[in-house]
Amino acid sequence: MLALASTTLATDPIVELIHEGRHRDALAACARTHHAVLGRLAMALLGSQADADEAVQETLLRAHRAMPSYRGEGSIKAWLCGIARHVCAHMLETRRRGRELLEVVPPIGDDGRAEREARDVFASRRRARALRDALEKLKPSEREALVLRYVADLSHREIGMACGLDEATARKRISRALDRLRSVMPTEEI
Repeated sequence: MLALASTTLATDPIVELIHEGRHRDALAACARTHHAVLGRLAMALLGSQADADEAVQETLLRAHRAMPSYRGEGSIKAWLCGIARHVCAHMLETRRRGRELLEVVPPIGDDGRAEREARDVFASRRRARALRDALEKLKPSEREALVLRYVADLSHREIGMACGLDEATARKRISRALDRLRSVMPTEEI
């Protein structure tokens, strides 16, 4: 299995670019290939599109700086998600020190559909708020594990690599986090 993993990594075009010292090309490939998953991960952890965009930019910048020391021990996706996780944790700490987030409400048209659309938007936001509130009640490590699994769509192995854990510990953390989330999430919102 180790030979298979190293073969997969060795054939990853981004890894090849890094090993060839073509870091700008590797950065461009990382941005093209992984921007969406990094954006979803950051949005799930930060709750603000503006902050998520900033986190993705910072993640890619840090990845570019770290490319000369990239060891190739896991997938590029897991490596980038690990960097994004640290960037988001730093941003959350900064936010806790007093920075407030602004939520922009999109305008709703004033034709006959406006009321239905408003109810749908309100219900969707209420569910999202309930989930966000429930996630906030989890330990940061549990919240990160769930976001890496269900937002970034990482495997248990990749989550372990991104968080510095073995695969079994990552699997247990996700299972416990799901149990805890179910216990704190209002039943009507599940």
